[in-house]
Amino acid sequence: MKKYTLIEKYLIKFLKNEVYKTGLKSAVVGLSGGIDSAVVAVLAQKAFGSNFLAIMLPSSSSSQSSFDDADELCKKFNIKNKSIFIGNLIDSYFDKKDKTNLRVGNFSARMRMSVLYDISAQNGALVLGTSNKSELLLGYGTMFGDLASALNPIGDMYKTEVFEFAEYLGVPQTIIKKPPTADLWEGQSDEEDLGFTYAQLDKALKEFVDNRVSKDELIKKGFDLSLVELITTKIYQNQFKRKLPVIAKLSNRTIGHDFLYPRDIKL
Repeated sequence: MKKYTLIEKYLIKFLKNEVYKTGLKSAVVGLSGGIDSAVVAVLAQKAFGSNFLAIMLPSSSSSQSSFDDADELCKKFNIKNKSIFIGNLIDSYFDKKDKTNLRVGNFSARMRMSVLYDISAQNGALVLGTSNKSELLLGYGTMFGDLASALNPIGDMYKTEVFEFAEYLGVPQTIIKKPPTADLWEGQSDEEDLGFTYAQLDKALKEFVDNRVSKDELIKKGFDLSLVELITTKIYQNQFKRKLPVIAKLSNRTIGHDFLYPRDIKL
């Protein structure tokens, strides 16, 4: 666990540095009752104390158990929190005869993020991201929804590492042991959506991304062909989700092309 002791110290310092350099002192996060937001909430509580606020944003389709788990986490780590029901925002938009789980799920994620950003403006805070490296690489998230944030402490941590880190931090077992789900509709499961477990996905992703093993080499190493096809296709298909909008170049200095000041530039 020495690895996670160092990671914990680094990420707490990362959060403080990145928030304070903006002139702000506070942070907010959407707390779903899942493992990713739980880990980020614990880190933020350690970094900001009472200047951190966790927001629970249930909709009409949210499971009660998820918010029971989020409440348990807040009590254990003394996390300041509030709950805002967003079901009316979602239900009033959709015609009940004209909707799919995917559309409702994406819209719900974006409504949650809209509320979080409004609260961040109200409180002079930054929104913290909760997407892990596995999700970001596979594009398993909603643009301007759960993928949105001002900064993300776990974006370079694979899902299986998030589970290990959560154990180290003392996240309640009710959160650690339950199957991963975005809870966007009843019965939704991350691993069923993806077709593989995170253990299988992460093993292949680490080889392909971190170790730069080619697609053909992955197959020679014995990885399932459909798994290899899935991760390689999704990584390239979803690159647009990992970048700011591409701007057509018309001048000699264009944002995102050759106007590339670092985040913390100072005059």
